[in-house]
Parts: sequence; C-alpha cells; structure tokens
Amino acid sequence: MSKITPWFRSLFPQPFQKPQINLARSTSARMWLVSICAGFTILQSSLTDGFSSMFIALFAVLGALMAELLISHVSGRTIPGAVFQDGSAVASALILTLLLPNHIHPFLAFLGALFAMLVVKHSFGGLGTNWVNPALGGWLFVRFGWPGAFNAALEGSSLGVLTNSLNAGAAHGSPLEIINAGAEIFAPGTLDSILTPFLNKTIFSITGAELPGGYIDLLVYSGPGIIADRGVLALLLGTIIISASQVSHAWVPLSFLGIFGLLIRLFGGLPFGDLRGNGDILFGFFTGGTLVAAFLLAADPSTGPKSHIGVLAASVLAGFFSFVFRYRGVEPYGAFFATLLINALIPLLRYFETRRLYLHDGTSDLGFSRRSSGEIPPGEDRL
Repeated sequence: MSKITPWFRSLFPQPFQKPQINLARSTSARMWLVSICAGFTILQSSLTDGFSSMFIALFAVLGALMAELLISHVSGRTIPGAVFQDGSAVASALILTLLLPNHIHPFLAFLGALFAMLVVKHSFGGLGTNWVNPALGGWLFVRFGWPGAFNAALEGSSLGVLTNSLNAGAAHGSPLEIINAGAEIFAPGTLDSILTPFLNKTIFSITGAELPGGYIDLLVYSGPGIIADRGVLALLLGTIIISASQVSHAWVPLSFLGIFGLLIRLFGGLPFGDLRGNGDILFGFFTGGTLVAAFLLAADPSTGPKSHIGVLAASVLAGFFSFVFRYRGVEPYGAFFATLLINALIPLLRYFETRRLYLHDGTSDLGFSRRSSGEIPPGEDRL
C-alpha cells in the first residue's frame, strides 16, 4: 500500500482518540448546551398540551438520575456531584423526551431513561463507550416494549393521517394537502394564514418564490405527535445555537440533511403520485424527528467514527437510509431507525479506519513507527 498523501492525512486522526478531542467545548459544556436547547423545545410543546410534555421530561430526567446514582453507588463513586457534573444523564433524558409522543404515559419515559442509562450506557462502560446513543436505545425500548401505548399516543397525529393514507393507497397530492384533507384539525391555522401571505409579499416576492400555506403551522404544530415535531420552531433556534457553539461538527448535519433533502426532491413525490421530481423538502425536514436525528443523534461524536472521512460517510449513509425507511418503508420516524443502523455499523467503520491508518511498514499517518517501537513484529504487516 502506498503512503497516504499529506492532504489525505488530516482525514484520519489517531485511532481510539477520545470522541470529543477535536471539538471546541468540553463534554460537560456540550451536554448542558444540548440540554438547554432540548429544554426549550419541550417547553414549546408543553405550552399547547397542558404541560404534558414537561411531565414526560421530568419523569425521564428522574429515571436517568436515579440510574446514575445507582451505578455510582454500586461502583463506589459516592459523591453526588460527580454524577451530575458532566450533564450526560440529563441530556440523554431530554433527548429521549424529544423522541416520545406528547401523550404517552410519563412512567414509560421513566422506564425508557432507566434502560438508556443502565443498559445502553453503563453496560458498555459508561460515557463515550456505548455503541448506540442512549436516548435512541431508550426510545427503541419504549417503542417495541409497549407498542400499543406508543401507537395510541400518536393516534390522530399528522404523520399518522399521512401514513394511513399511504397504506390505504389514497395518497394523492402533496403531504400537506393529504393531511389537511384527512382531518379538520390540520386545516391551516390563523397564524399561518396571516404570516404566509405577509412573507410572500415581502421576502419571497424579491426572488419570485412563493411559500405555500401550512409550513408556518409545522413550526408551531399543536396536534398529537412526538415532542420534537411539536417544538420545531424552538428546535430550529436550538440547532443554530448548537452549530454556533461548535457542540458538534456542523458539516455532519449538513451532509445528513443535504442527502436526505436531495433524495426527497428527486424521489419524495413518488409515494404521493408525483412523478415530476418535486418532493416536499421542508415537510421532510420539519416532521418525523429529522432535525433531532441530524443535529443531536447523527452528530453525536461518542457513537460515530473517529476520522473525518468516516464521519462524513456515516452521516451520508444516515441521510440515505432515513429517506429509504421513511419514503419507501413508510416508517414516519425512519430517521431514528437509520441512525440506529449506522450506530450498529460504527464498529465496522472504525475497524476500516484503523486498518487504513497504519501502513504496511508499520508507520502511521502521524509519522510514528510502530515497528521501531517493537509493537509490530518484523514479519507482521498490519494490525
């Protein structure tokens, strides 16, 4: 194998480095920033459901902290402050809350958080060593542990109406048109009917574009659904804060959303009878937990590859499978399953990263000779 060229070396940092080593902020700062952004999203959802979303969040946080205290006691770390200082338990609990329906029983959020901390996080060694995002693991536990309760909590949701129409073969028109025709509750609201014409006459008239009705309602959606979809406006503001604060690499969600949006544009209209390559990108971004998957789940450095090219490959694959699961598999929350699939493939990606990093002669891309140090016997070429 030829040596890696200098411009290519930066794509392969030293293997087994700490997942946050190339980020601008400490792990604790990242976790608390994510918690704040998730908290505002939960607050927006709570304002239109009698604070049901807030109760779900409180139970999830309680479950996560109880699990951390239990693990701390069993492992001999009896200082309570050490349990809460890094903020990972609170962040995981609040992200889990974003993935759950706003009408689900809070006790299920409590159980999901317990599972996320005890099984997904600590059974694999704790923070930074788990193979799957703890919040995703907790969501999967609730989704398939209590499928009846999960689906009942989503009954009458906008994506539920759309999915039922697709399964019945009665989906013709844009997603918003199908949803609006499916139930009176989803008819364009007062805010949408005021802001949409205003934006079209002022901002979009400059470019000759026109914003159809219904998208403002998606930003302030108040019907049944997962909490992330009910707080899209706050979540959008949160993603700006996350990106500006360098909580994660900004190009990870950009590549995720870029591939996802491109596929929607080209092929997203096919399930709805549109053969013109005119899929609804905004609807795909604002529903199904896509923003959470792109900015909080896929961008999580602890469950991703360690090289830049590996991270790019993982985020592109996540965006691709999100489209496949949602638009071909008719799974409303395909972005979550896509991220889970990529998490499961990360050990394989890291293996190839490690093998690509070291050369035949035992010299790494960082110029360190492993053979000269005695790590590689004379007859061994690879790891």
